[in-house]
Amino acid sequence: MQITETQSDGLKHAFTVILPHADLEQKRQARLVELARTIKLPGFRPGKVPMTLLQKRYGSAVMAEVADESVNEATRQLLSERGLRPAMQPKVDLVSAGDEKDLEFTLELEVLPEITVPNLGEISLTRLKTEPTADAIDQGLANILRSRRKEIEVTEERPAAEGDTLVVDFIGRIGGEAFEGGTAQDVAVELGGSGFIPGFAEQLAGMSVRETRTINVRFPEDYGSAELAGKDAEFEVTAKALKQFETPVADDALATELGFEDLEDLKKFVRDRLQRDLDSEARQNLKRQLLDALADRVTFEVPPSLTASEFKQIWDRLEEERKAGRLDDEDKDKDEETLRTEYQAIADRRVRLGLLLAEIGQRNGITVSNEEMSRAVFQHSMMYGQRQKEALDMFRKNPQAAEFLRGPIFEEKVVDYVLELAQVEDKPVTPEELSAAVAADA
Repeated sequence: MQITETQSDGLKHAFTVILPHADLEQKRQARLVELARTIKLPGFRPGKVPMTLLQKRYGSAVMAEVADESVNEATRQLLSERGLRPAMQPKVDLVSAGDEKDLEFTLELEVLPEITVPNLGEISLTRLKTEPTADAIDQGLANILRSRRKEIEVTEERPAAEGDTLVVDFIGRIGGEAFEGGTAQDVAVELGGSGFIPGFAEQLAGMSVRETRTINVRFPEDYGSAELAGKDAEFEVTAKALKQFETPVADDALATELGFEDLEDLKKFVRDRLQRDLDSEARQNLKRQLLDALADRVTFEVPPSLTASEFKQIWDRLEEERKAGRLDDEDKDKDEETLRTEYQAIADRRVRLGLLLAEIGQRNGITVSNEEMSRAVFQHSMMYGQRQKEALDMFRKNPQAAEFLRGPIFEEKVVDYVLELAQVEDKPVTPEELSAAVAADA
């Protein structure tokens, strides 16, 4: 094998590789001999097919297979001997090949940079520590009670009030004309609830059963239907039934019904769940501090192809948000050049941190076990609800589909490793201060 390096520019390398035809021909002949032992052709016993016939029928196909394998093998050998770690799949182009010709191909690639891991023990971080307040625990308990409430029909004659549910028929009109989707029967509307056009439910307060009322509302500018967005509408509403919710009392009996020993055990469950949420927010803030500290300590060059790929993903998402009218307020007034510059910097940072974390993990033998992958697949499949079994079957039949879960698990394990080495100081804060810190990170 003859190798000529044609480019060595930073992380970019290019080579011309020549594989002697004699070597390829030798491999082809060996493959044909192997084929002759097993192939069956009409009129010939197994192992008795003439080599000339095999060469005529299968010589070209076998040579193409040999050439492909030889290129892959030569590429692996070249990378190994020169200690090159490709950032992405190398680009291989065939220059010449054929009967009595040497096989020549070019190889272009970007390699991973040499990464100097900073002194992780010098990193100073602050872990925000907090606990759920009594009010938060009471609210969490109230939410559980609310989820267990029962709806009962009101038989007494009285007007609807906030918290009640009115069952109504309505006809919606714009400019005096009924519009598509604006008419419905037996719709349950909770007064004080959400889910309707702003101002709709509020104007039903005080209505009695069998009463008809005309209300006026304006569809939001970002309403899902472009034909209705921002338009004024009139609804003729008739109340047909009035219902109210009956909320259970928080006591030992309810706790037992929910599977707890007593009310105190239920409150402990609420407290622990809130604590996990707060700990998760604190972890998010601590990780952000760590990534900022690492980003400030490394300046190695990143492969342009990786940055370009990351930027494309970011930009594609931004374009989707822009088309849907969901662009962040801070981005709405920026011109495209400014946005591209800012998000290019974000892409560069993400790639650099990703490479650094990968290097730390590799040097310290951090891996993702099969057990961790199985647990992640199961947890991910739970997001599909009733289709959980289908999701699990899909992952079992397509192991590669689960690989996208490996990256986040690996990253969190590396972060845990670095946090063990870093200087982390605990700081007591209120839940509100923690939420404000997380919001500032976002």
